[in-house]
Amino acid sequence: MKKSSAAASAAPASDSLVNLVWFGAVAYALFLFLINAYVIRMQAIQEYGPVIHEFDPYFNWRATQYLYENGYKKFFTWFDHMVWYPLGRPVGTTIYPGMQFTAVFLKNYVFGESMTLNDICCYIPVWFGVMATILVGCIAYEASLSMNSGGNLFSVAVDALKGKYTNSKDMTARSVTKRFFGFESPAVECAIFAMGFMGVVPAHLMRSVGGGYDNESVAVTAMTLTFFLWVRSLRNGEKYNYLFGFLAGVAYFYMAAAWGGYIFVLNMVGAHAAFLVLMGRFSSNLYLSYTLFYAVGTVLAIQIPVVGWSPLKSLEQLPACAVFVGYQLLYYCEGMRKKNKWSRKEAWKFRFQVFGAAALLGSLFIMAVTPKGYFGPISSRVRGLFVPHTKTGNPLVDSVAEHQAASQQAYWQYMHMLCFMAPIGFFMVLFRFGDASCFLVVYAAAAYFFSHKMVRLILLAAPISSALGGIAVGRIVSWSTSVLLGEEVQPVEKTDVATKPKSEGKKKKKSPSASNESMAGFKAISNGFSEASNSYEGKIVKSIAAVVMCVSLYIQATTFATYAWRISASLSNPSIILKGQTQDGRIIKVDDYREAYWWLRDNTPKDARVLAWWDYGYQITGIANRTTVADGNTWNHEHIALLGKCLTGSVEEGYQIARHLADYVLIWGGGGGDDLAKSPHLARIANSVYRDHCPPGDVTCRSFGVLDRQGTPSPMMKRSFLYNLHSHDLKPGVEADPTKFKEVFRTKYGKVRIYKLLGVSHESKKWIEKNRECDAGGWFCPGKYPPGLKEILDKKKDFAQLEDFNRGTKDDEYQKQYFQDLNNPNLAKRRAEMNMKREEEAKAKEQPKKTLSDEEKIEIYSTWEDTSDTTLMWQLVTTNAIEDLNRWLEQDPGAAWLRSSDGRGPMWWAFESKNQDIVSILMSLGVPHTDKDKNGLAPVDLLRE
Repeated sequence: MKKSSAAASAAPASDSLVNLVWFGAVAYALFLFLINAYVIRMQAIQEYGPVIHEFDPYFNWRATQYLYENGYKKFFTWFDHMVWYPLGRPVGTTIYPGMQFTAVFLKNYVFGESMTLNDICCYIPVWFGVMATILVGCIAYEASLSMNSGGNLFSVAVDALKGKYTNSKDMTARSVTKRFFGFESPAVECAIFAMGFMGVVPAHLMRSVGGGYDNESVAVTAMTLTFFLWVRSLRNGEKYNYLFGFLAGVAYFYMAAAWGGYIFVLNMVGAHAAFLVLMGRFSSNLYLSYTLFYAVGTVLAIQIPVVGWSPLKSLEQLPACAVFVGYQLLYYCEGMRKKNKWSRKEAWKFRFQVFGAAALLGSLFIMAVTPKGYFGPISSRVRGLFVPHTKTGNPLVDSVAEHQAASQQAYWQYMHMLCFMAPIGFFMVLFRFGDASCFLVVYAAAAYFFSHKMVRLILLAAPISSALGGIAVGRIVSWSTSVLLGEEVQPVEKTDVATKPKSEGKKKKKSPSASNESMAGFKAISNGFSEASNSYEGKIVKSIAAVVMCVSLYIQATTFATYAWRISASLSNPSIILKGQTQDGRIIKVDDYREAYWWLRDNTPKDARVLAWWDYGYQITGIANRTTVADGNTWNHEHIALLGKCLTGSVEEGYQIARHLADYVLIWGGGGGDDLAKSPHLARIANSVYRDHCPPGDVTCRSFGVLDRQGTPSPMMKRSFLYNLHSHDLKPGVEADPTKFKEVFRTKYGKVRIYKLLGVSHESKKWIEKNRECDAGGWFCPGKYPPGLKEILDKKKDFAQLEDFNRGTKDDEYQKQYFQDLNNPNLAKRRAEMNMKREEEAKAKEQPKKTLSDEEKIEIYSTWEDTSDTTLMWQLVTTNAIEDLNRWLEQDPGAAWLRSSDGRGPMWWAFESKNQDIVSILMSLGVPHTDKDKNGLAPVDLLRE
C-alpha cells in the first residue's frame, strides 16, 4: 500500500515538472521567434539607416506628410496638381489611407517628438511584420484546438449529403494533452512554429522589411487580424462567439482602409461561410457571426472614399453580398422549419420556393440596373487571374514583372521548406476538421490559385503556408515529445457546452451519428493500429520514429533559417541605394538616384516640371518635390500612352510633346533595368492608344528594341527620343540635338542624366494654369491638355479593356492580334523584321545613291593606316559577307577605297581570297587592280602566290 501511494504521489510531481519544462521551452521559442522576426526586418535600417525604399513608398511618405501637416479634412479634399501633369489627381479620394492614418496616430499620440515621422514610416513595416507573425500563430492555435479539430472532412461531408448535422461532441477531438493555464498541446506547438515560419518566410519579408513603407506591410497584419477574429467567432461550443464576428467586421474596415486587397479578404470570408453551408454546418452562431461581419464591415468600408459603394456594385465584391443575402434567406427557412416542425422534404420544398422567389426578384433588379451602368467592371488585374493565359490584354498591366505568373522557382525562392511542410499541414487539417479549422482549407486553395496566377500574390500565401507548416511541425513535435516522455493523452470530456434539457439528452441515445456509421470501418482499422502501437515493440518503433523526425526537422529548420537570413539581406536593399564593387574590390554604395533628385530640388525652380517614365514619378515628387507627368498610380492609360509615345517616338515627335508638358527630362541609364531596357514596353503601351505608333500589323511593337546581344538598336529605337538622350555621348554617332536639349546634370556613376528642354512652350504652361475647371465643392479641379497637343491627341483611340462592358466601344481586332503576337512571339518577330526590311528598302529608293568625287577617292586611297574600318573591311571580304558589304558601300562608297598600313585594301583581299564576286563589285566602283602595295605587289600578283 505504501509503494502504491508513493507512486501515486510521484505522478503529479512528474507531470508538473514536465509541464514546467514544456512551459519554459514554449516561452523560449516564442521569445526567440519574435526576436528573429524583428531583427531580420531591421537589416535594412541597420545598414542604410532609416531610408524609405522602392517607388510606391515615396508616395505613401508624401501623403503621410500632407496628412500630418494639414489634417484629415484637407487630406480628403486634396487635389494634387504636382502629379499627372497637367491633369492632376484627387489624392484624398483615390488613396487607401489606413497606413497614413496609422503613422500620424503613432506620431501624435505615441512617440511625439521622440521620433521623426520619417523614422516612424521606416519602422512601421517592422512592427506590423512582428504583429502579423503573432496573429498567424493565433490562427494556427485556433485551428488546432480540440473543440475545433475533432471531425474530418469526409465524415462531415457524408453527414451533409445525408442531411444530418454533425453535433458539437463529434466535432471535438477525443483526446488532448492539457498544460499550464489550460493551454492545449499540440495547439500551442502549432501556434509557436507557425510564428517561427511567418517571422522569417521570404514571402512575407519581401513586403515587411524596414523602410518598405508600402500598403502591404500594414495590410497583411490587418488581413491576419480579420481572419483570426473570424475563425475565433466560430469556436465550437461557446455561447457568445458571434461577437468576434462583430470585431472581425471592424478589422475588415481597417483592412479596406489599408489596401485594395481587402476584396480578397471579403471574398475569402464569404467563400468560407458558403463552404460551411455546403458542408451542412449552418447554425445560429455561424449566421450571427457572418451577418455581423458583413454588415459592420460593409457599413464601415463604404465610409472610405476610395471604396465608396463598390461593395454593393463591383462584380468582384458582390459574391460576398450574395452569401449575405443567402444567409438571411436560409436563416428564415430554418426558423420556419423549426416552428412548423417540417420534415426534410417539406423543408427543402419551402427552401426552393423562397430561393426561387429571391432569384426572380434578383434577376429583375439586375435587368433593371445593368443598362444604367450600375455594376462596375472587373479590373484587368483581377480578370487576369481567371483567364487561361498569363496576360490580361492590357499592355500597361502586362509590363509589370510582378503581375506575371509564378513559377516553381518563385515558390521555392519565397517559401523554401514550406513548399513541402504546408501540404503536410493541409492534409492534417483535413483529418482534424472543424468549422474554424476548415477555413485554412478554403484559404489554402484560394491562395495557391491566385499566387500561381500572379507572382506578387505569393504574399497572400505567406500566412496560410506558415499556419499550415506550423500545424504540421507542431503536431509532429508534440507527438514526438509525448512518445519520448511516455505521456498518455487525456480524454476530452464529452459534454455539450450549450445547455440541453435532460429529455433531449436521452433522445440522443437513439443511434450513433452518421459520421460514426460512415466511418465505422476506418475506425476499426484505426483502433487496431492503436493497440499495436501501444505494445512494447510498437513503443520502440514510435520512439525511433520520433527521434528521426525531430532530428530531420531540426536540420531542415536550420537550413531554412540560414536561407531566410540570406534572402533577407537582398530584400533589405532599398533599391534607391545600390551596392557596387570597384575594380580594386572595394564595396561602395551607389546613391545616384537620390543625388539626381536632390539636384532637381536644389537647382530647379519650384514650378519646374519633370518628364520621366512613370516608375520614378513618386520619387521625383517625394524627394525632389517637383511636378511630374506620371507616376505609379497608373490610373489613366491614355496619359501613360502619351508619355510612352513621347519617349519612344522620333526625336522631333517626342520633343513636340515634351515642350508642352515639361521643363526637364530625367533618364535612367547605366544598364540593368534602365529606361532603354524598359523601352519596348513603353512603345507597346503607346501603340495601344496611338495605333500608328508602330508599323501596321506590329501590335506588340517588335520593331522597337535591340537586334542582337551587342545592343544594336532597331531603326525605330535608333531614331527615338529616349535612345538619343540615353546614349548621348556614350555610343558613337549618338548625340542629342543641341538646339532642343542641354544636359545639365549627370550623377557620379552615370545612373541618371537630366536634360533641360530648350524652346519650352510657356504659352502652354500658362494656359494649363488658367484652365482648370473646379466642381461645386471648389477643391476638385482637374486640368486639361494645352491646345498645342491637340493634333497629337486627335490621333488617339481610348483603350477599351476587355472587362469594361459599360463602355459602348470594343476593340476585338486589337485584342485578337495582341494575344496572337504574345502567344507566338517568333511569328511577331519575323513580321517586325519584314517591316524593318521594307522600311530600309523604301528609304534606299527614296534617297539618291551617294557618289564620291575623284579628289575624295584620291584622298582616301592615298591614306594608308590601320583602323577599325579596315579591319571590318578585311573581315567582310575574307568571309564573303557580300550582303553586309553591299549595305556598307551603299551608305559609304568611300569604304571601297580604304587601304591599311601595308598598302593593301579590299581589292587585294578579294584577289587573295579568289572572290570574283567582290572583285566585280569593287571594279564596278572604279577601284583599280593594278596598283601596288608597300611590297610592290599588285592585287593580281596575289593570284600567283
